[in-house]
Amino acid sequence: MWKLSLVLALALPAMGQKLGVGRAATADEVKAADIGVLIDGTNLPAGKGTAVEGKEVFAKRCAKCHGAKGEGGDEAPLVGGKGSLTSVKPLKTIGSYWPYATTLFDYINRAMPFNQPGILTPDQVYAVSAFLLNQNGVIQENDVMDAKSLPKVKMPNRDGFIKDSRPDVKKRVK
Repeated sequence: MWKLSLVLALALPAMGQKLGVGRAATADEVKAADIGVLIDGTNLPAGKGTAVEGKEVFAKRCAKCHGAKGEGGDEAPLVGGKGSLTSVKPLKTIGSYWPYATTLFDYINRAMPFNQPGILTPDQVYAVSAFLLNQNGVIQENDVMDAKSLPKVKMPNRDGFIKDSRPDVKKRVK
């Protein structure tokens, strides 16, 4: 992630000068944007949450687009689809498709809610992640999700992907 940040920090100011727009990002701005969480849990922040806590946050921040229980609304469903991946019309949801719970946390943390990404605290992101994992039958409603427990969650489709056999790719998660 730091390599991408470095490339952007070096390339974008030059483009901005050429076009007469923007300014160079400060070191603090680059650091604040470098929040990627790896599948093994590297870079997960301190914090914790349960599905019980996440239900309230989801209702307030997410249900308008994704439905009260993540069943879908204006946006695609986040819940359901179990056993549909080999069907003619697969439903790719958190519970049916996503291979890592840490990726769920990372996506919510960086991109949600759509109209105000990054507004949720780490505790709220853990709680919403727990709520969605619970709605998909992956964890129990009182299971605490945090930097230690989230990477240990075994997603239903974890083994549903073709392993990357390239020799230059390090294996991060077993």
